[in-house]
This record gives sequence, C-alpha cells and structure tokens, in this order.
Amino acid sequence: MKLIVQIPCLNEQYTLPETVADIPRNIPGVDQVEVLIIDDGSTDRTVEVAREIGVDHIVRHRNTKGLAPAFRTGIDACLRRGADIIVNTDGDNQYCGADIPALIEPILRGEADIVVGDRQTQTVAHFSRFKKLLQKYGSAMVRRVSRTTVPDAVSGFRAISREAALHLNIVSPFSYTIEMLIQAGRKKMAVVSVPIRTNAKTRDSRLFRSIPQFLERSLTTMVRMYSMYRPLKFFLAIGALVTLIGMLPVIRFLYLYSVGQGDGHIQSLVLGGAMLVIGLMTFLIGLVADLIGFNRQLVEMTLEKVRRIELEMGILEDDPTVVDDAIRKPKKRSE
Repeated sequence: MKLIVQIPCLNEQYTLPETVADIPRNIPGVDQVEVLIIDDGSTDRTVEVAREIGVDHIVRHRNTKGLAPAFRTGIDACLRRGADIIVNTDGDNQYCGADIPALIEPILRGEADIVVGDRQTQTVAHFSRFKKLLQKYGSAMVRRVSRTTVPDAVSGFRAISREAALHLNIVSPFSYTIEMLIQAGRKKMAVVSVPIRTNAKTRDSRLFRSIPQFLERSLTTMVRMYSMYRPLKFFLAIGALVTLIGMLPVIRFLYLYSVGQGDGHIQSLVLGGAMLVIGLMTFLIGLVADLIGFNRQLVEMTLEKVRRIELEMGILEDDPTVVDDAIRKPKKRSE
C-alpha cells in the first residue's frame, strides 16, 4: 500500500518545511509514504527548499496556472508513481499532518472512495463570524447540489483512493473542491468526512482577493458544474420559470378578452407569447444538453480506460508544459 501526499505550492518557501515535517512517514496499514509537491510557477525558493528538506517528487508548472490545474497535475503525477491513496494538503500548513492516518482510515477499511477533512469551522478561532456563516451555508448548498453529506465542502485536506482518482476529471479553472464533490455524487462514489485539526494561520488565502470574489467564483463553479452534470434538471427548472412568467400576461389578456376588454391589451399577448417561446426553447436546450451529457459520460469512460492502459504500460505522458524535477534530477532523500 503506497500513500503519496501531494502539496500544491505557490511561493511557500517559508511554510513548506513545517508542512512536510508534519507529515508522518510511518502509518499503520501503509507500506510506503512519499511526498510530492506541485510548484505552480513559484518565484521564490520553493523548489530549492523542497529539495533541501528531502521531498520525494517535484513537479513544476513553468507559469502559474491556479489551484485546480495544480491539483490535476498532482493527481496524474501520483498515479504515475503508483499511489494507492492520494492525500492532498495545502502548502501553508493550514492542516494538521498528524491527522493523515485518521483521514485515510475509511479508505483502508474499504468504506470510502473519498474522505474530506472537516475543519469544524465553527470552532476555528481565526475564522471570522462572517466566514463561519459562509462556510456553513455554502457547504449546505454544495451538499444539496452534490448529494453528499460533507459538512466542510471547501476543505482541501482530503484523501482519494486510486480508483476514485482514475474516475475524476477536474476541469474547473478556480478550485477543485466543489467540482470533485459534484462529480463524486454524480458517479455514486462513497464520500465520507472525518474531523481534523488545523494549525495557526500563517498567511491570508491567495485563492481569492476578497469575499465577494470568492462568492462569485464559487457560485459560478457550482452553476457550471451542476448544469454540466445535471443539464436536464437545470434547464427544465429555468424553462418552467420562464414559462410560468409567460403565462401570466397571456392569462391576463384572455381574462380581459372574455369580459369584453381585450382592446388595447394586445401587448400582454405578445409579451406572454414571447416568454412562452423562450420557455419552450429552454426546454429544448435542456434536452440537447442532456444528450451531450450522455456523450460526455461515454468520453469519460473512454478516458478512464485509456488512463488505465497507459498506467499499466507505463507510458502515461506528462503535460508538455510541466517540468518533472524528480525524473530530470534524481536526488537523495534525507532520513
């Protein structure tokens, strides 16, 4: 059983040593523990520090691409290196590495495909009251959309089995956390949560500049992913709303016409008719999107089979925009 802990990094030269040092190297039920960092175009000494502290694998983006692409690169790199379980954590040492054994335990017992660490945000001292409310209601919305029971939907401290990693296809440009849960719910994966601890805050988040930006990006991601994976339900809801609005002026016109006051109210009929046409077109868009969704499922099945074949043959290629220091420059791991 091989566990690889992946750490997406962007200018983490000061916090990376503590983050890596906090990762246990001996875990019951695991034969081998390795650490892989994904350097997302850092301009400081993150890569040099990673080598100095004995990180096992270093994968680098030449330019900064963002958290979700870095996560996706890490998953592919871990699969190539034979990981049976992949743990994702942050480079700012937000999460307590000593909780990794508890995080992977449901996977080791065969009870889960994905395990998400619950920070129990209501008890985190450095979280503001407003942020706690956002976490509470935002996670509730994600649970409803994804049909999972995860209480901390945006926690980046999570464990993924090899099978689950082969099924995941992250396409979001912002953050992988919400999309992963929506995909997992759609694909009927077993997703559970375990309570974990957090360390003292080391820096502000770089994922967003402000709370409004975070809300805008998170909502956009949820709408995009939900419409992608449940298009018929999404467009039927919109079409039904537009149709209902369109029926109101039509009903108004018919009532006035029936009582002999239809003259001068033809605009109600025109407006209502236009809304009904838009509603019908939305229904049709939903049907087409649903058919495209089935085609997407076939593409995902094909991609999964191709990835399995490539992994078995050892020919899974790196993204040409990625530099893999672990292959180009082997290094000795410090004990």
